[in-house]
Amino acid sequence: MRCLVTGATGYIGGRLVPRLLAEGHRVRCLTRRAARLRDVPWAADVEIAEGDLADPESLTAAFAGVDVAYYLVHSLGRRGFAAIDRRAAGNLAAAAEAAGVRRIVYLGGPRPAPGDPTSAHLRSREEVGRILLDSGTPTAVLRAAVVIGSGSASFEMLRHLTERLPVMVTPRWVHNRIQPIAVRDVLRHLVGAATLPADVNRDFDVAGPDVLTYLDMMRRYAAVAGLRRRIVLPTRALSPGLSSYWVGLVTPVPGSIARPLVDSLVHEAVAHEHDIARYVPDPPGGPIGFDEAVRLALAKIRDAEVETRWSTATWPTAPAEPLPTDPGWSGGSLYTDVREREVAAAPATLWRVIEGVGGEHGWYSFPLAWSVRGWLDRLVGGVGLRRGRRHPDRLYVGEALDFWRVEEIVPGELLRLRAEMRLPGLAWLELRAEPTGTGRSRYHQRAVFAPRGLAGHAYWAAVSPFHAIVFGGMARNIARGAETPVSR
Repeated sequence: MRCLVTGATGYIGGRLVPRLLAEGHRVRCLTRRAARLRDVPWAADVEIAEGDLADPESLTAAFAGVDVAYYLVHSLGRRGFAAIDRRAAGNLAAAAEAAGVRRIVYLGGPRPAPGDPTSAHLRSREEVGRILLDSGTPTAVLRAAVVIGSGSASFEMLRHLTERLPVMVTPRWVHNRIQPIAVRDVLRHLVGAATLPADVNRDFDVAGPDVLTYLDMMRRYAAVAGLRRRIVLPTRALSPGLSSYWVGLVTPVPGSIARPLVDSLVHEAVAHEHDIARYVPDPPGGPIGFDEAVRLALAKIRDAEVETRWSTATWPTAPAEPLPTDPGWSGGSLYTDVREREVAAAPATLWRVIEGVGGEHGWYSFPLAWSVRGWLDRLVGGVGLRRGRRHPDRLYVGEALDFWRVEEIVPGELLRLRAEMRLPGLAWLELRAEPTGTGRSRYHQRAVFAPRGLAGHAYWAAVSPFHAIVFGGMARNIARGAETPVSR
C-alpha cells in the first residue's frame, strides 16, 4: 500500500518510515521543508511531499493515491496548541476523504479515567482522536501512555531524574499507576494498523505488560542501569506546575514539554482492554516488559545507535526561514562575526573536528559562557544547551544539536546551524573547512544575527563584547584540535 506519514521528522514518525518500507509498503512523507529529510538513511526510498497541515490547499497532491494516512504530529509546547491541532486534524480528515484514503492511523494519549479531569494536553489528544474517528474515513486511534525507548521525551525524563538524583523529593503523582510501552511495540502496532479491516473505526489501548507507579519505574530503572537504590522522600508541596519546572532544570526536557508530560502523569494511565491483539497479534513471549525496554534503550544509547530523539521534531518557536543573504531581509541590518584561521592539517582532519562540535565534545571555547547561555535560555522557556546530539561524530540536516538545529551540511566543507534559543531575532553559525593546497586548510567561521526590532539591536550590542572570547576562542581551539587530533 501507499502510506502517507505526517510527522516523519519526529520521534515516532522517523522510526515508523523504515519499518513500513521493510513491510513492502510504499511511503510518502509530508513535511514543510523537504530538506529536513534529505540526509536520513531512508530518504532515497520514499517520496517526499512538501505541505503543511495548516494549509489545506497544500495537501491535495500529497494525499493523491494514498491508501493509509498516519497522523503523527502535535503542537506540544506551542501557544494555542489545542486550536492548532484541531485545525490540523480537520484538514487531514478532509484531505483524506477527498482523496479516497482507506484508513487513518493516529497515535494518541492514554484514555482518561472516568470522572478524572484531564490535562489540556490529554484533552487535545482526545479531541483530535474524535475528529478523526468522526471523519468518515475508517480510523484507528492507538492510545499509549509512557513510551520507553532511546531518545523519547518520557524516557529521557525518567533517565535523567533517576541518574542525577540519588535522593529525590517526589510529588504525589509518582504513586499513580502507569502502564508503559516499549517503543518497539508502539511501532509494531502502528505498522499492523495499516491492514486493519475496513469496518474497524475505533480506538485501542496499547500498553506493555507491566502496571507500575512512576516511583516503581525510577527504582527499576536504577536497578537495570546498575545504580544504587534511590532514596525517595514524598511531599505534597510539589504541584504539577512546580514539578515541571523541576524536571526542566534537572533533565534535558524543557519546561514547556515537561509540563504536559507531568500533567499526563497526574492521572492514572492503565490500559482497559487489549483488543488490538485480535488484529495485530502479540509476538512470541508477549509485549516487551519494562525492564527489557530499558535495557534495549540503554544499549542503543551506549552503542550510539539512537535512530531519533524527542528533539528531532522542530522546536515550536524555531524560525523556518533559511539563512538570509540580503541585508534588506532584516530591515537593513544583518550583524556578522567572522573568524578565519590557517590550519596545518588536511581539510578532512579539520572537518572531523567541525562535525564533532557540541554535545559531549562541547563548543571548544569558554565552557562556562556556553553553560550560562544555556541556563538563561532555559529560564525563559527555551531548550537550553542540554539536548546534546544523537551521534557523537555524525550529523544530518534537521537534527537538533544542543540549542541549534542543523540547517545545512555539506560533508567535508560546511556545517550551518540555526539557533533555536529564545532571541530577539534570528541567528546562525557557519563552520567551514576550505582546502589551501599542500595538505593544509583554512577554517572559516561566521556568526550571523538578524535582529528583530530595537530589542534585537540592543541584544547584539550587549553580547558583541564577549565574541572575542567565545567565537575567537572557538576558532582558535578548532584549529588546534585539527592540528593535534586526539583519538575518540
